[in-house]
Amino acid sequence: MATDQHTNDRLRVVILNQYYAPDVASTGQLLHELAHELARQDLDVKVITCRPSYGPPETWKPCPRHEVSGGVEVRRMLSTRFSKDNLIGRLTNIATFLGNLSVRMLFSRGRRNVFLYTSNPPFLAIIGALVSLIRHHKYVVLLHDAYPDVAVWVGKIKSGSLIERVWHRVNRFFYRRAEQTIVLCEAAKRLVCDHYGVDPSRVHVVHNWANADLLKPKPKHESTFAQEHGLVEPFTVLYSGNIGLYYDFDTALGAAEILKNENFRLVIIGGGGRKQWVADEIKRRSLTNTLLLPYQPYEKLPESLTACDASLVTIAKGIEGISFPSKLYSTLSVGRAVLALAEPESEMRRMIEDNDAGRFSAVGDPEALAQVIREMMADPARCERQGRNARAFFEREFTIAAAGAKYARVLRDAYPGEGQSAESRGAVAEPQADAA
Repeated sequence: MATDQHTNDRLRVVILNQYYAPDVASTGQLLHELAHELARQDLDVKVITCRPSYGPPETWKPCPRHEVSGGVEVRRMLSTRFSKDNLIGRLTNIATFLGNLSVRMLFSRGRRNVFLYTSNPPFLAIIGALVSLIRHHKYVVLLHDAYPDVAVWVGKIKSGSLIERVWHRVNRFFYRRAEQTIVLCEAAKRLVCDHYGVDPSRVHVVHNWANADLLKPKPKHESTFAQEHGLVEPFTVLYSGNIGLYYDFDTALGAAEILKNENFRLVIIGGGGRKQWVADEIKRRSLTNTLLLPYQPYEKLPESLTACDASLVTIAKGIEGISFPSKLYSTLSVGRAVLALAEPESEMRRMIEDNDAGRFSAVGDPEALAQVIREMMADPARCERQGRNARAFFEREFTIAAAGAKYARVLRDAYPGEGQSAESRGAVAEPQADAA
């Protein structure tokens, strides 16, 4: 009876996201790890999601609609699973997910609940804001990618258009009703506070993490992946992750073209909207030193991520603050020197250089990137030292235990009685620049 009473008294955290493990989406893997860490921190954790649908159909592993594992309850709703690379298909998938979730949230029960709305899909938290108008519904927003800023950046909608203005007003509504907001970097915090007038004390920077037990440093020559693909001897730079619009591949391919006759390999692993473009560029430039490979199974990441001398972490020009590359943390975890391809003012550059965990090169300058790679090739001892520094930096800042403790504090603060409710906070700070 005492155990049952303790369980009933525990705060329940309900995590809401379109993708969840075993889906190949990086956010799904991260939330899986977060859910289990929060359960270890004495929170009652439930996840509401969909069946795997992020990657191509061959990556869709079968999984039950309902399961309880490691203290985490997972419910997978039915939704369409069209290709996300097709706009109509992606919108249909989102619509069926949001429709089912809205009904579920409207009729959810239990007063000791805090709902964690992610930005996948990007306006998911509007459900929390609308439900909170009708019933007791306390929620936290987790921002991974900032929309409509991303959509404007990629050219899907016009800057200053009616769609953008309405979208910003919707964002303003759900951010201001949220108990707390979690973002991945300082630039994202400035965006939320300045655009939507949210009190900075209610916006928290919590970096992502990687699995420190699974992803460990290993010499490249011991990697079976490096052995299979002939990467042991040449100096290898590896990118593993989403081959999407937010990342710069043109600079890296340009550098590979410059280094075509040198002892160098570029490996790009993953899938996404720009994968075919990358394949076409490799063929057009006759890049025999560049490999393009599909997503690797999660359990093989310890081999694939260590099959290199340096790991490429890239973010496209103008995107920082509206997105942040989560693959940085897995790179740090496996103890590889980071090759940060970003803008000169990038927060990622500061993180890497301040901790001597790799090298920086500016996006749009393949000649400079090729020179940085040559310098890394010429000084393997420095490259190895920076890899060791990368792992040490990771262990100080980016473990799941450290991140989970920060999430738990924010989520507990969001529960009425442990912190002020949205209604009792009164007026929030006015925006410095109202994007709406």
